[in-house]
Amino acid sequence: MTEQQTNAGLLRLARMLRAIGLVIALSAILSGVVLLTPAIAQSASRASVVVDGNEIFQVSDSGTYEAADRASDINSLLQQVIESGEVPEIQVEAENPNLPTILLDGRHLLTVTDGDLVPGRTKTSQARRWASELDAAFLRAQQERSLSYLRGAVAQALGALAIAIVLHWGLGRFWRRTLGPEIRAVTHIPDPDSNVTQASQSSVDLLLNLLLTIARIGVWLAAILYVSNLFPWTRQWSYRLIDVLISSFVSPIFTLGENSYSVINLLILAGMLFILEICTKTVTNLLKTRVLRVTVANRGAREVIALVIRYGLLFIGGLVILQIWGIDLSSLALLASALGIGIGLGLQDIARDIGSGVVLLFERPIQVGDFVQVGSFEGTIERINARSTLVRTLDHISIIVPNSRFLSDEVINWSHGNPVSRLHVPVGIAYGSNVEDARSALLDAAQEHPRVLSTPKPLVIFKGFGDNALNLELLIWTAEPSKHILIKSELYFSIEAKFRKYNVQIPFPQRDLHLRTGNLPIELSPEAEQSLQQLLRMSQNGSGK
Repeated sequence: MTEQQTNAGLLRLARMLRAIGLVIALSAILSGVVLLTPAIAQSASRASVVVDGNEIFQVSDSGTYEAADRASDINSLLQQVIESGEVPEIQVEAENPNLPTILLDGRHLLTVTDGDLVPGRTKTSQARRWASELDAAFLRAQQERSLSYLRGAVAQALGALAIAIVLHWGLGRFWRRTLGPEIRAVTHIPDPDSNVTQASQSSVDLLLNLLLTIARIGVWLAAILYVSNLFPWTRQWSYRLIDVLISSFVSPIFTLGENSYSVINLLILAGMLFILEICTKTVTNLLKTRVLRVTVANRGAREVIALVIRYGLLFIGGLVILQIWGIDLSSLALLASALGIGIGLGLQDIARDIGSGVVLLFERPIQVGDFVQVGSFEGTIERINARSTLVRTLDHISIIVPNSRFLSDEVINWSHGNPVSRLHVPVGIAYGSNVEDARSALLDAAQEHPRVLSTPKPLVIFKGFGDNALNLELLIWTAEPSKHILIKSELYFSIEAKFRKYNVQIPFPQRDLHLRTGNLPIELSPEAEQSLQQLLRMSQNGSGK
């Protein structure tokens, strides 16, 4: 084994390991999102107590008093004390252990309830802990309003903005030179048998540029968030903005069955489905290029197996994600019925194309790599999708053909069953030419052509007497029907040279014109005949004088 082959093998192994690592990472993210979802749903019933944009602790519902209302009243009172600039006195009144109360300058701040407890603590210990956290928060609020702290915060803000500028530039450089090629190599493993690469490459580049833009926006958002958290006033506004955004995303927007779903639920669900799509595409690409390419010789069979596995993984993975997410699939029956009616009425053509695609995949009248003729177009089938089929013509033009056309119209498949096909080469010779010499010339031209098979042997047929020529036809067999235009052209060049060698004439259109002579049978009336005789006598008398 040469060094070049060894390096190529190591490169393929590295790409395979990167692809497997990508699938594992995406699966871990998917599992983390699924595990994180119940925590997000649980925190929706609690509200935060905030001092200068810093969350201190969370309170829960208390009877008919909702957590958001409790937290709003507590935050208003704390903000009034902070703006006064005085150091408040925080006390815990625990005369009733079942209802310990936290006092702020002698005023009631909150009462610890059963819903506020953290496992392993009593109400009194919980109240005292919250009181100490409030003391620390008030002390920090005074320090952040000092002149020395503000000077340091301004310096940190300038440094954060400078780092964001450097990251913006460096991220683009790193993305284009290192990370981009790695992602392209892992997520877009090209099929060596396929010629369709330009469109897929453009899609990958578009996706990479979009991800780079998102990453840069993330850098600047992180920088702005860091700078806003340095100052107590901006931190309050950023916390309120984030709180409004979070509440907007967390608030239910529709109900399906017994469950309510918010915008964040839909975004996470869409992200999970997107990760599932990437995982299935990576797995099927690896399977097609590393396993099926070695075990299955037929390219069309490889495409069918890979496509069925991909759609199967998508279907099963989608069902699993919906079940894990808590969506009762039985509640989708009404939606599926409405969708079926919509497909039946408004999407008949699409439904017919999709159904035809399923028939094409399993019945396999056409396969990837077949040379077909559809209507006036001839080309090689490059890809069979769910709704349409991509045909690459002899001029390297991509034609998107609906799948239903392959079942409703007549399609010539030159490669179906047996790739060997017979070509008809009609030839006319002039009357008077030696037919046997013409047949020898045609057979010699066929036998000398490299793309004409010797078995079955070429054959010349005398088809009949034409108006201007003796009509012959050369029948040859070839294993490359997709090149029939080129083969016929080369044969005609060779036939013309052979005809000159054998002195066989090429016919041209001929027409014969026959002219007849005689008397015209014209009859004259007696009066006209008498007038003509008088004129004749007068002319004779004049000539006699």
